[in-house]
Amino acid sequence: MAIEVKIPSVGESVQEAVLAEWFKQDGDVVAKDEPLFVIETDKVTLEVTAEAAGTLRITVAAGTTVAIGAVVGFIEVGAQAAAAEPAPPKPAAQKPPAVQAAPSTPQTPTPVPPIPVAQKAEAPIAAVGPLSPAVRRLVAEKGIDLNAVKGSGPAGRITKGDVLLALEQAPAGVPEACEPPPELGETTAPAEVRKAMSPIRKRIAERLLQAKQSTAMLTTFNDIDMSRAMDIRTQYKDAFKEKHNISLGFMSFFVKACVAALQEIPEVNGFVDGNDIVYHNYQHIGVAVGSPRGLVVPVIRHAERLSFAQIEKAIVDYVAKIKENRLELADLEGGTFSITNGGVFGSLLSTPILNTPQSGILGMHRIEKRPVVVDDQIVVRPMMYVALSYDHRIVDGRGAVTFLKRVKELVENPERLLLEV
Repeated sequence: MAIEVKIPSVGESVQEAVLAEWFKQDGDVVAKDEPLFVIETDKVTLEVTAEAAGTLRITVAAGTTVAIGAVVGFIEVGAQAAAAEPAPPKPAAQKPPAVQAAPSTPQTPTPVPPIPVAQKAEAPIAAVGPLSPAVRRLVAEKGIDLNAVKGSGPAGRITKGDVLLALEQAPAGVPEACEPPPELGETTAPAEVRKAMSPIRKRIAERLLQAKQSTAMLTTFNDIDMSRAMDIRTQYKDAFKEKHNISLGFMSFFVKACVAALQEIPEVNGFVDGNDIVYHNYQHIGVAVGSPRGLVVPVIRHAERLSFAQIEKAIVDYVAKIKENRLELADLEGGTFSITNGGVFGSLLSTPILNTPQSGILGMHRIEKRPVVVDDQIVVRPMMYVALSYDHRIVDGRGAVTFLKRVKELVENPERLLLEV
């Protein structure tokens, strides 16, 4: 019996996808619910798992653009497939007899010196077993030596964050996919590397151009004294985590502050639709999250109804879905306002681009100690620049400045968020 492996539907507006990568090879034995491959559309990246255990037969190669619903392989289910599951120990058990039967054979591979490139690939392959599919792909793509990576997960397990940290700490200055300048007489590496744009990257490019060309975008700036928010976070973070089993971050402060400001300045929460302006009586806040394949903006729905803990949990859940390629199209739709935090990458100041058709996006930046004047005294305070980009067709300068000032007041005095004043 054979079960078809198909490209799943991810939304009515998506008609095709790129089969980006197979996690298994043709003829491999797979378990039920084990990830088989990952697809990329112009909106999401999604892992597809096996519907049953059996032997995988691949009919469509990685890198192919296929229609939604297309068959890309089969899983042969039956006694032979079930019996093949304990296959990994068999090669090890069968090798000794083969070596004894042909004494001259082992002498050939033994003296061959290992190639340095192959050694580099052996380290990640040997440790692939306990890794998640996302980490496994990243290790394989970058050729990382896992012996040099310290795991921070449960029981010392290596997470994707550990691998990315190892990449960041690697010596800088050598472009990816290029080797250092060779010595005279050696073969030179390609001076250029050309890759096709992924569907997600194409979609990002299209939306950025659309935002610049179809909106009257303008940006206003302010700075926020983060002292009080940092004090509250430090004072209550342990109790918060113990009660809610989640860490207290600054994003929940800004989401709550934006919700209050959007309710007071409703045009920032609306958008232009032809000759009409559509106002929303709810706040669906999109939070920009970076991923290896591009920036995505999952939406926290009805943020006005959520507590600090519920907001933090929603963000953590989305980050996990993005890392594991489980993000759905529905997670990205319906946002009325967006927040992006360039501060996590070290940005001091930037001009965020609108996430159309929305009319406003808040840019957060890194917290930096700076001298400021408080009560006619120069003091050092942890300050953050914030930027509000807005569509000037619907939002006037007064509304934009008032919105950003309100966010500043609420984050600088977080008690007001709880008292709703």
